[in-house]
Amino acid sequence: MVYNIIAMNIYETSLELHEKYKGKITIALRDTEPLDQVKLSAYYSPGVAAACLAIARDPSLLPVYTWTNNLVAVISNGTAVLGLGDIGPKAAMPVMEGKALLFKNFAGIDSVPIVLNARTADEIVETITRIAPSFGAINLEDIAAPICFEVEERLKATLDIPVFHDDQHGTAVVILAGLINAMKVTNKTLSDCKIVMVGAGAAGTAVAKLLHLYAQPEIISVDSKGIISHDRTDLNPEKKLLLEMTNPNNVTGKLEDALHNADIFIGVSKANLLNEDLVALMAKQPIIFALANPEPELSYELAQKTGVAVYATGRSDYPNQVNNAIAFPGIFRGALDHGVQKITDQHKIAAAEAIASLVENPTAGEVIPSVFNDQLVKTISEVIR
Repeated sequence: MVYNIIAMNIYETSLELHEKYKGKITIALRDTEPLDQVKLSAYYSPGVAAACLAIARDPSLLPVYTWTNNLVAVISNGTAVLGLGDIGPKAAMPVMEGKALLFKNFAGIDSVPIVLNARTADEIVETITRIAPSFGAINLEDIAAPICFEVEERLKATLDIPVFHDDQHGTAVVILAGLINAMKVTNKTLSDCKIVMVGAGAAGTAVAKLLHLYAQPEIISVDSKGIISHDRTDLNPEKKLLLEMTNPNNVTGKLEDALHNADIFIGVSKANLLNEDLVALMAKQPIIFALANPEPELSYELAQKTGVAVYATGRSDYPNQVNNAIAFPGIFRGALDHGVQKITDQHKIAAAEAIASLVENPTAGEVIPSVFNDQLVKTISEVIR
């Protein structure tokens, strides 16, 4: 049955709450005792000079004497916001504030939402590089492919703090966690599965890379023009790289050609992409992660009608919400607490396995723990070292 936890018009409720509170976050003082003359002199002039000079002598003391020990910049240029697309930096701010809310609520992490009026990789990298000393980590968000790949790689190569594009890697981590448990439900082995991956942007590319690294299954990637194959002459460099880990048999054609005997469908694309006939092309006990937002590629009702073995979406009103909010608070908590400068592929796999471990007895209706699981952040953070 549908959970129906959102009975009201969620869009109207959203506007009402955003208007009521004028946003979602604020800055609070860590020292909650009253400010007196001694503290004023210690926290500001003249006493603050002692902290400044200490950091000048030893920059590693920055997180000891400032809030950078627990501070993340959430940065977007508004070019790939949710399923809304390129809506610009100002319109992206509610999502960046929402990310900050999740950081604080689930992991106790302070964060600052920042939207950039910048379109090129050079502009974005230069801006973030210049402001990076103010933060303990960088969360890139809603930056369109293919620029997002270059931006992240360049920043990771030059900065001494974690840089994590959550649309790519948070999504990939949670999908892998869900598939680990979906294998237990269906008695399948991930390395033996045929996976159809629809969407070859930031999320789809990262998912394919992580699944290939973890289990080397057969993956066929599909974009808006069809199967990504060696016969295509319109592939950008990122999609050409995808072919190094996907489509080993050089299957060509459209989505229906890819779906023949597929065990798993993963969609990070557009609503209502699948229908009953397409699902029937898949192998027995098909697993469908229909993650397009706000409407999935296959509806919950049709998934039940067609006998899908495990069904997941990005929504909170259906079972198995595969959402990067499950992963990123714990990943950043671990990185900040353990002084991790680079979040690696091994960290991502460890995080996925940690998430999967929180579902002791996976079922079709539960292959992913709830974002409200009180052990989630702690369990993930312990493996980010």
